[in-house]
Amino acid sequence: MSLISDPTWVATLALSALLLANSLVRWWLAGRQMRHIARHADQVPADFADSVGLPEHRKAARYAMSKLRLSLLDIALDAVVLLGWTLLGGLDALNQAFLQWMDPGLLQQMVLVVVFMLIGGLIHLPLGWYETFRIEQQFGFNRSTLALWLSDLLKGLVLGLVLGVPILWVVLSLMTAGGDVWWLWAWAALVAYQWFVMWIAPNVIMPLFNRFTPLEDEALKARV
Repeated sequence: MSLISDPTWVATLALSALLLANSLVRWWLAGRQMRHIARHADQVPADFADSVGLPEHRKAARYAMSKLRLSLLDIALDAVVLLGWTLLGGLDALNQAFLQWMDPGLLQQMVLVVVFMLIGGLIHLPLGWYETFRIEQQFGFNRSTLALWLSDLLKGLVLGLVLGVPILWVVLSLMTAGGDVWWLWAWAALVAYQWFVMWIAPNVIMPLFNRFTPLEDEALKARV
């Protein structure tokens, strides 16, 4: 059977093309925004002329350009990683590696997805470090230390496992037992999961990464 008649290969190629097209559109949008910022970097918008000086406006423009340049690198890295996972067979190789020491089934599928996500996070880790300790530091916005940054990463990892593994189990189980409409049940489960996370986020998740204090301005509190 030729590759062009292999449904799996055709599906992989189509998915890769769609995701790469998405990367190209994101690259184009970021470049368009950079050109817009460059054209207006030396002129404060009229709506902010009374509250923002030209030095602050130029600093904001330089900051935005630095963030956008990093986003271009992030988009390119996403595209390369995508090609590695799909057309170059990285995901299949990872799957076969787990099948060497695990029986095929739900547990093996869950381990595959979790490790896949962990590898993706590790690949993008240097960009996260650069954003915090180079760009944010350069413009005076960084209040984090390396220890705090690593602590937040560890908290995020644990939180992702605690919240993500159960919903992953639900979705994969529905794919197996949900019949032809498994996707509908999975969608309903994901919607319920998102509502649950939104409900617990202000009181459980956000305090893990941020320090909150009561708003002292009573007039502003009433307006809010």
